[in-house]
Amino acid sequence: MRHTKVKDLLNSTTTLQEVNAKGWVRTFRNNQFIALNDGSTINNIQCVVDFENTPDETLKRITTGAAVSVTGNLVESKGAGQKYEIKVAKLEILGDSDPEKFPMQPKKHSLEFLRENAHLRVRTNAFGAIMRIRSVLSFAVHNYFQQKGFVYVNTPIITGADAEGAGEMFQVTSLPLENLPKNEEGTIDYKKDFFGKHTNLTVSGQLEGETFAMALGQIYTFGPTFRAENSNTSRHLAEFWMIEPEVAFNDLDANMDLAEDFIQYVIKYALDNCGDDLKFLEGRLLEEEKSKPQAERSEMTLLEKLNFVLENNFKRISYTEAIDILRESTPNKKKKFSYIINEWGADLQSEHERYLVEKHFKCPVILFDYPANIKAFYMRLNEDGKTVRAMDILFPGIGEIVGGSQREERFDVLVEKMAALGIDEKELSWYLDTRRFGSAVHSGFGLGFERLVLFVTGMTNIRDVIPFPRTPGSAEF
Repeated sequence: MRHTKVKDLLNSTTTLQEVNAKGWVRTFRNNQFIALNDGSTINNIQCVVDFENTPDETLKRITTGAAVSVTGNLVESKGAGQKYEIKVAKLEILGDSDPEKFPMQPKKHSLEFLRENAHLRVRTNAFGAIMRIRSVLSFAVHNYFQQKGFVYVNTPIITGADAEGAGEMFQVTSLPLENLPKNEEGTIDYKKDFFGKHTNLTVSGQLEGETFAMALGQIYTFGPTFRAENSNTSRHLAEFWMIEPEVAFNDLDANMDLAEDFIQYVIKYALDNCGDDLKFLEGRLLEEEKSKPQAERSEMTLLEKLNFVLENNFKRISYTEAIDILRESTPNKKKKFSYIINEWGADLQSEHERYLVEKHFKCPVILFDYPANIKAFYMRLNEDGKTVRAMDILFPGIGEIVGGSQREERFDVLVEKMAALGIDEKELSWYLDTRRFGSAVHSGFGLGFERLVLFVTGMTNIRDVIPFPRTPGSAEF
């Protein structure tokens, strides 16, 4: 008999039918009630065992974490909180779980403990919910761009180009580290390496994406990226996933329109398709908030925060306007900010971004026209010669979630900017070809997928929204 998913059983419209369910035991009470979960939903189905006619040896093996198969009639439940339950006629233990050793017991575990058991934490309600939401959001990303006629492009993971110019990259080599080949100058001879040159794991697929946008019109990438930043914060990972659309003939205004529409679409898709999981995570957050001082509690529940983004147009202001607002703000004047804003040109920190969103405008904010010297070389220089056509989208509780720009389409200006930053023109000759042959205005943005999942799930640490987090000193599993 084929088994039926727990989600489908709970949504069934007919009872008194014989069904089979397979899953893992969450709890077993009174030698009679199994809470069974198979990962298809946050909700368990109760399976009622006829303990008087079940061997003691079998009952002892029904432990938290054990995999079981139950067959019996689906009947209306007499207990509160569930519509149906299975009256078990046949029970089979598929895989035992030693209750003395299984770490995921039915009690509250710290998030740190769960990170140490990342291979098993998905068996908890919270992480099952997070990973289902992550999956739905991933589908929504592809759905949005495919419906709008974008071409999905797989850009290389191994690259010789540093798109950000930051230099914080993981090197890829097949050279023997204990006996590196040297050239006449005494430096490492990369001509003997696998690719015949110095290569790294990519920090962005943008540069390659631009080349495809200048032929296919509108493309998007969605793949893993890597940053070798020694950053142990709740907002950074060494390996994460990036969504990067690039659109030919789009200026910065069209780029901002696309980013706003895209974000609102994927959040609405999650709200429409992950109701039970979001409701559970909202309850989890409310419980957490009770232990915090009143001043540190969120003003909005999780669902209110998500609807807040859908119901409010994003406020668009220039970097210059933002600096004026921050300079005159109460926390700046009273030196409550960790980084005081004194002058134009300052690189905004998360505390400044959140102040603009949560306190000043009380809606999502798009900042644009940033100082050229704090942004990447490929961003289009404005006529004032000191700002670039860059934009960042700021969200409540998280700060920057999207960074993008109109790209510098003028060959001479781009070459001049590269020279000023010491970027080798020969290394990026292929990139410059898009400006040599049929250049046109084009724009794009990057959205760190984990930051989106972080926002939608209400989690506070980015390590809790990716299956196996990679951070400094940690490459477990």
